[in-house]
Amino acid sequence: MMQSYFIIGTDTNVGKTYIASALVRHFVSLGFKTAGMKPVASGCELNPQGELINEDAQALINASNVGAPLDLINPYRFAPAIAPHIAATQAGIAIDFHTIKQAYAQLKTLSEVVIVEGAGGFFVPLNDTQTLADLAVQLNLPIILVVGMRLGCINHALLTVEALQARGLMLAGWVANQIDPNFEMFEENLDSLKMRIVAPCLSVVRWQENVRFDEGLFN
Repeated sequence: MMQSYFIIGTDTNVGKTYIASALVRHFVSLGFKTAGMKPVASGCELNPQGELINEDAQALINASNVGAPLDLINPYRFAPAIAPHIAATQAGIAIDFHTIKQAYAQLKTLSEVVIVEGAGGFFVPLNDTQTLADLAVQLNLPIILVVGMRLGCINHALLTVEALQARGLMLAGWVANQIDPNFEMFEENLDSLKMRIVAPCLSVVRWQENVRFDEGLFN
């Protein structure tokens, strides 16, 4: 049975959806039944069926070759484009990890691979007492870290890696995604990360380039 993965980022807007969707397409291209999952999403709009959905979840659906109900793919959906725990409070809803874990388990029965995409950075709150880090521990999937390559990325990446290690989570690999087209010393920063992160660099994505994954990386 193929392994599923949890995609987290060093911050918000670092390209998690771009990388997660590319991973879904990668496994689809290898012939696996693959689904994307976005447990919590804010900034949603009504689709023609009258369901709230955001563009991240839609991108994962578009990449997938598994048909699944939206409530499994994206259990918690909020209209305001704000921090998910604040959006949930405004909606009078408490994000419950049991609901997310049940949705993941059902999605896994339909799929060989599930690519789960987080929200924001690793410590974004999801309710009054729990963060995305706590959800990662409960799902206990190997992590793929998306590093937004811009000024400050080394610090953000190494802090996140340390937090993963402190929780006993497995870092399966990381992706360097250039989100600042004017980022100076790109190669030097990339080399610094490769030297300090004891996990494989799965892909280096230059500004507006396509993501490429080697077929053997996930064996």
